[in-house]
Amino acid sequence: MSLDSDMQFFALLARQSSFSGAALQLGISPSAVSRRLARIEDRLGARLLNRTTRRTSLTSEGEAYLKASLAILAQIEMVEQSLARSRERPHGLLRINATFQFGREHVAPAIGDFVGRHPEVEAQLVVSDAPLNLVEEGFDLGIRFGLPPSSRLVARLLLRNRRLLVASPAYLARHGTPRRLSDLAAHNCIVLRQEHDAYDVWRFDGGDSAKVSGTLSTNDGELAVNWVLQGLGIMLRSEWDVNRHIAAGRLRVVLPRHHSEAHIYAVYPERLNLSAKVRHFVDFLSQRLERLRVSRELGGTGEQGA
Repeated sequence: MSLDSDMQFFALLARQSSFSGAALQLGISPSAVSRRLARIEDRLGARLLNRTTRRTSLTSEGEAYLKASLAILAQIEMVEQSLARSRERPHGLLRINATFQFGREHVAPAIGDFVGRHPEVEAQLVVSDAPLNLVEEGFDLGIRFGLPPSSRLVARLLLRNRRLLVASPAYLARHGTPRRLSDLAAHNCIVLRQEHDAYDVWRFDGGDSAKVSGTLSTNDGELAVNWVLQGLGIMLRSEWDVNRHIAAGRLRVVLPRHHSEAHIYAVYPERLNLSAKVRHFVDFLSQRLERLRVSRELGGTGEQGA
C-alpha cells in the first residue's frame, strides 16, 4: 500500500468513526479494516485510534496524522487537477529548440501567434546551429531537419524537404557547371559547420557522397546562402530555404539528380506525448507550414521573411 492510500484509508475511517462503517464503504470486512489500521500504527509507532466495542475516537497522534493527511491529499488532488488541465488545454512553460534560420523565420513567428491565442502558455525559444539534447537540456520540443537518433524521442513529420546543390548564375558563368559529383573537387564549396557529421563530406540519397573544400564556411545557414547569392561558391542547402531564390532565377540547381532527404520534424520526449501545450503547438506549426507551402506553390509571398 502507498502512503497516500494509507492516508485516504485513515481519513475515511476517521469520518465513519467505526470499523463497520469504514468496512461497508470499502467493501471489506471489519477485521480487514482493523488489521490495516494496526499495520499503519505499527509503521508509525503510534496509536491513532481509541477503540470501543461500537465507536472509535482519535488520539492526539491520530488528530495530528489526520490533519497532515488531509492537507497532503488536498495538495495531491490540486496537482492532479492541474496536470489534467494541462492535458486538456495548453498551459505552462513551453521550451523549444530550433536551428538558427528556420527558428527565426518560421518557429518564432508561430510561437508569437500561438501564445497570443493561448495566454496560459509561456514560451522560450532557443536557437542553435546543431540540435540540442532535448531530454538532458529540459526542452519540451525540438524542430529538426531529419529524424533524431534517440529512440526516447517521438518524431512527427511536419513537411517533406530535400537538400539541393545550388549556385548563382554568375558563379556558374565564371567557373563552369559541374557535370558529375567528382567535378565538385574543382569548385569553391561553401560548407556549414553544423551538427556532428564531417562538414566537408556531402552525402546524397542512394549512398553517393563527395568530399568538398572551399574558402568559406560558417555555422549559420543564412550567412552561407548570402555568400552563394553573391556568387562565391556552390552550396548544399535545404530546398525549403532556397526555393524562392531558384524560382526568382537568383540560384540554379546543380547536379539535380543528386539530392538528400531532409524532412522537417517536430520531436519531443515520449513522456510529453499527451501534453496539450506540445500537442497543440505541433498541430499549429504543422498547419502554418502547410499553408505557407501551398502559398509558395501558388506563387504567393507567404510569410514575411520566408
